[in-house]
Amino acid sequence: MTSIFRTVMGADFERLHPQLQRRFSVGLTSGEACTGRGVMDRIWHGGRHVKPFLALGTTRNILVPREGRAIPFTIENVPYADTYGRETVSFVRTFQLPGGPRRFDAQMVLGPHGDRILDYLGTHQHLASDLHPSTDGKGGLVIRSGIHRFREGPVDVRVPSLIGGDAEVRESYDEESGRFRIRVRVVNRHFGPLFGYEGSFTATYREVRDGGVRPGLRPVREEARA
Repeated sequence: MTSIFRTVMGADFERLHPQLQRRFSVGLTSGEACTGRGVMDRIWHGGRHVKPFLALGTTRNILVPREGRAIPFTIENVPYADTYGRETVSFVRTFQLPGGPRRFDAQMVLGPHGDRILDYLGTHQHLASDLHPSTDGKGGLVIRSGIHRFREGPVDVRVPSLIGGDAEVRESYDEESGRFRIRVRVVNRHFGPLFGYEGSFTATYREVRDGGVRPGLRPVREEARA
């Protein structure tokens, strides 16, 4: 077995900066978990028309409805086997915003054909996105979203572009500062920018067997459908 990112990216994975290779090798095979701690220089969102969608998303730890600068945050990447036996890596981000912390939860698994990553969003995994990682040619990682789906009970529908958002994540490693740099941008094809953040962080690693998966990190409900 190998990490989900290495499997999807193939030879391109070796073109990432060594620090990014380690971070995105977190998995059951490596036996490592990674915690990033840093500061978001800026968290932003679009105009007033997007606020109701962002506020609704926060009820299930999806997106962040508030703006801010110099916001402390953590990201927890912990591998585990989900209810269906699939290797899963948590991408749980906590932003220490004025008024209280806000979380943006995602759990990633390998797609059934090994050609994409499935990104289950929120506490109940009602939203799922296809993710396609690649290199930027300079050692950095670029992740772009593909199809989005909504699943609740028997409902399994593709999210139309009118209300969906295309996400782009760019992550790199700054040798001079010894920090990872990240920029996230979510845009609606019809209404423009919806949400995003950018900042930097340092990473620490631990063996998974030393701490396991802390309570509250896994979702309340897990979705079997790919």
